Amino acid sequence: MTPCPLVQIIEQNYNATWMERQGVEHPTPIDPKTLKMLWSLSVAIFSIGGMVSSFMVGIVSEWLGRKRAMIVNNGLAFLGGGFMGLAQLGKSYEMMIIGRFLIGAFSGFASGLVPMYVGEIAPTNLRGALGTLNQLAIVIGILVAQVFGLESLLGTPTLWPLLMGLSVVPSALQLLLFPFCPESPRYLYIIRNKESKAKESLKRLTGRMDVTASLNEMKEEKRRMDLERKVSILELFRSRLYRQPLLIAVVLQLSQQLSGINAVFYYSTDIFTKAGLEQPIYATIGAGAVNTVFTVISVFMVEWAGRRTLHLLGLFGMSICAILMMISLLLLERVPTIGYLSMVAIFGFVAFFEIGPGPIPWFIVSELFSQGPRPAAVAVAGFANWTCNFIIGMSFPSIADACGPYVFLLFALLLWAFAIFTYLKVPETRGRTFDDIAATFRRTPSLLDREVKPYTELDELSPDNHE
Repeated sequence: MTPCPLVQIIEQNYNATWMERQGVEHPTPIDPKTLKMLWSLSVAIFSIGGMVSSFMVGIVSEWLGRKRAMIVNNGLAFLGGGFMGLAQLGKSYEMMIIGRFLIGAFSGFASGLVPMYVGEIAPTNLRGALGTLNQLAIVIGILVAQVFGLESLLGTPTLWPLLMGLSVVPSALQLLLFPFCPESPRYLYIIRNKESKAKESLKRLTGRMDVTASLNEMKEEKRRMDLERKVSILELFRSRLYRQPLLIAVVLQLSQQLSGINAVFYYSTDIFTKAGLEQPIYATIGAGAVNTVFTVISVFMVEWAGRRTLHLLGLFGMSICAILMMISLLLLERVPTIGYLSMVAIFGFVAFFEIGPGPIPWFIVSELFSQGPRPAAVAVAGFANWTCNFIIGMSFPSIADACGPYVFLLFALLLWAFAIFTYLKVPETRGRTFDDIAATFRRTPSLLDREVKPYTELDELSPDNHE
C-alpha cells in the first residue's frame, strides 16, 4: 500500500525532530524500525484512549450527570487538539502521541455519553432519527477532515499542524454552548430524584407547559427501577435478567467493527489508482460524501423502517459488495476495466454501512436497557467496540497481506453471521418506550435463561414478581 502523503509528512517531521535532538553537525536519521514504532504508537494510542474512557462512561455520567460530563469531555478534545497542533512548534513527537491519546479518550467518552444523552432527551417517536444524527455529525467531520487534508489546502509540510489542531474549534464552541443545554430529565428524576428540575428540563425540551404524560412515563420507569438494586458492571454480567440485551448490545458493536469498513478505506486509494484515476484521493473523498449522504437517508428511514430492518439490510448489502470487491480485485490485473466494478462496490459498501451498521449499534444500546443498568451497559458496549477497533487496527494489515483480496470473503462470512444473529435475536425498538423494551426481555428469556436454575435473591427482586 502506498502511504498517505500526510503520513509521510508527519513521519518526516518525526525524523527531523529525532535528528535535531542529537545536537551534532551531522546527525543520523531515525532508524526505520524506530520510526515505524513511533508511528504505530501514534495510531494505536487513539484506540487505547477510547478503550480506557469508554469503560468509565457509566461512572462519569452518574457522577457528573450527562450534560456536565460532556462539557468536561470537550475539555479533553481542546487539550488534545492543542497538543497535536503545537507538536511541530514544540519539536516533540511526544506531544503528538499525548494529543492522540486525549482525542481518543474524548472519542471514547463521546461515543457513550452522546447517544445516552440524546436517547434520554428524545421523544419516543424521534429517538432513532435523533440518535442517527450523532453518526451524521461524525461522518460530516470525517468528510471535512478529508477535504482539509488535501495537499491544496492543509495537507502540506507547513500547514499540517493547523490540520491536526482543528479539533480545538468545535470543542471550544461546545464548551461555550453546552451550558445552555438542558440536563437529561431522566437523569434528574430517576437518578437524582429531582422532580421539579426534571419538569423544568422537560418543558425546555418539549416547549410545552404540560409535561404530565412524559413525567408519568418516567415515574413508571423509576417505579420498576426502584424494585431492582443499583446495577454495576459486575452485576450486569452476573444477572440473567440483563444477559440477553447485553449480548445483543455487544454483538451489534462487533458487527460494526468487524464489518470490514476499515478494510475498504484501507484498500480504497489503491483500488482507485489501479482503476486508472489520476487523483484517487478525490474518489476517496467521494466515498466520504457517499458516507454522509446515506447517513442522512438513514436519519429519515430509521423511524419508518425500524432499527432491526435497516441493520439487516445494511449487513446483507455490505456482504454482497464485499464479494464483488473480492472478485474485482482478483481479476483486476487481467481485466483492468473491472476496476470500475470495485469502485461501485466500495461506494455501495459505504452506503450500506451508513444505512445500518454505522449508526444503529451506538444508539440502540441506550434503548435496550432501562435507566438503572443503562450507564453500565453503554460502558461495556463501548469498551467492546473500542477494543475491537484496536485489535482490527493492529492486526488488519498483517491479515490483509496474508489473505490478499480473499480478506473480503472473510468479512462477507462475518456479515452473514451477524445478519443471522440480528434476525434471530434483535428485537425491534422503534416507537417503544424504554420500559416496554426492557419488559420484552423479561417476557421472552433467552435459551440460556430457560435452563433450570437454583432460586436466588435476584429472582425475588425481579419486577415481574411484584406485579
